[in-house]
Amino acid sequence: MHASTVRTLLIRGMLAGLIAGLFAFAVAYVGGEPSVDGSIAVEEAQAAQEAAHAGHGGGAEAEEEVVSRSAQSTFGLATGVLVYGVALGGIAALAFSFALGRVGRFSPRATAALTAAAAFTTVYLVPFLKYPATPPAVGNPDTIGRRTTLFFLMILLSVLLGVAAVILGRRLAPRLGNWNASLAAGFGFVLVTGIAFAVLPANDDAVKAGFPAKLLWEFRLASLGVQVVLWVVFAVVFGYLAQKALAARTAAAETPARVEAPAAG
Repeated sequence: MHASTVRTLLIRGMLAGLIAGLFAFAVAYVGGEPSVDGSIAVEEAQAAQEAAHAGHGGGAEAEEEVVSRSAQSTFGLATGVLVYGVALGGIAALAFSFALGRVGRFSPRATAALTAAAAFTTVYLVPFLKYPATPPAVGNPDTIGRRTTLFFLMILLSVLLGVAAVILGRRLAPRLGNWNASLAAGFGFVLVTGIAFAVLPANDDAVKAGFPAKLLWEFRLASLGVQVVLWVVFAVVFGYLAQKALAARTAAAETPARVEAPAAG
């Protein structure tokens, strides 16, 4: 694929990621922030109880917030989600540029949908199933570094396994056919991922004892919903933009060059 075409797709991918980020922010604000507020309230109540038991019931002053909670849940949340959407949109656009025409004879829209589905599965869903999201301040702060390392290790492993599954499917396709090869590659991905789930350690201290299960469940559902909306909107918007851009370039390439007749002397 020509470098200018890749650049065009990259810009459209980042734009699609920005639009998807707007939708994801709306879901995060409406569906996720109430559970975050609830977890903060639980943390504050537990801290007050611990202070009372230690004999400091009213003596400790509340720490002054550097950034207010309202700013965190609006401007801060929007900035984080939009930057995340733009970055992932650009990366997904580059993956689309590589996959187009190499994973089957799919249209740009179908390839965009497959790319988004693969990215959602490998980058978020698989790591989420092993190490599900937790609200802030509900885990042991002493192990946050270890838990973060395990989560990103799971992302890296999932992406590598996804790439290996695609390569395996392509190599099996001439002998088994596209459908059977895809099934075999998918089964291999699930099998090896299951082995990784069994081998990698669990986050036993990710949630404090006594934290409300309903609140935890609501937060995790909201986190999953944000990602689903982000990737579905990206697939739809980028598929449309990519189809339009590639169709315009194809039409321009197929237009015969007009050669002017030489002027009579």
